[in-house]
Amino acid sequence: MSVTLNITKSKVAILELSRPEKHNAFNAEIIAELIKTIEYANELEIRALVLKTQGKHFSAGADLAWMKSMADNNYEENVADSLELAKLMQVLATSPHPTLCLVQGAAFGGALGLIACCDIAVATANAKFCLSEVKLGLIPAVISPYVIKAIGERQARRYFLTAEVFEANKALELGLIHDISEDLEQSEEYFIEQLLNNGPVAVKSAKSLINEVAGKYIDEGLITHTAKRIAEIRVSDEGQEGLSAFFDKRAPNWQPTASE
Repeated sequence: MSVTLNITKSKVAILELSRPEKHNAFNAEIIAELIKTIEYANELEIRALVLKTQGKHFSAGADLAWMKSMADNNYEENVADSLELAKLMQVLATSPHPTLCLVQGAAFGGALGLIACCDIAVATANAKFCLSEVKLGLIPAVISPYVIKAIGERQARRYFLTAEVFEANKALELGLIHDISEDLEQSEEYFIEQLLNNGPVAVKSAKSLINEVAGKYIDEGLITHTAKRIAEIRVSDEGQEGLSAFFDKRAPNWQPTASE
């Protein structure tokens, strides 16, 4: 299988795309596999979802041979096909779990959508990025809501239109990634450790809070909503356990033991 999902003892789901002979480009079958796997992972009681790929490059984006073959389909069939890619981005972006993306080598075209859909993204120093669609006479349509959220409209005006290749330090500056790593495995371990140290309900609630608050005008309704959110979680079992553990100077019950 090109897409695998493995659950660790710490309840972390590792989703891996393995199509290195095609630079992990995705076609209709790969997209369907990814959607099915992510939807399945979204329903699991896990602590995090990690997205990675095998081989030299993270992903070349859409498989160009597949894209060219779509010219034989009519407009309605092309819309239906594009909606599947849009669904992939949506199920990843709306995952209730914290998501971590690990990027090596080249990440072109639609691959930037996957990166932008994840909560945390880390890339190697030699990683290269490109919104390459206009070079092919195309546009980065279905990934645009997520990439523009990540890098902002002003930067999108440049990189959507020029299709420049940019390096990891520029991706960091733009906000597409959060960190540059000398060792992706070590970075994966680091971020998983950080996430596992935190209350699992609180982490999911914090993620949903971002979606509820980002871009909203700060009015009385939003102020009241956020006050209710903290009040609810403060009296929850997890909130009380976290506060008690702090005052008792002990680890809360959700943290992994040394043997895990």
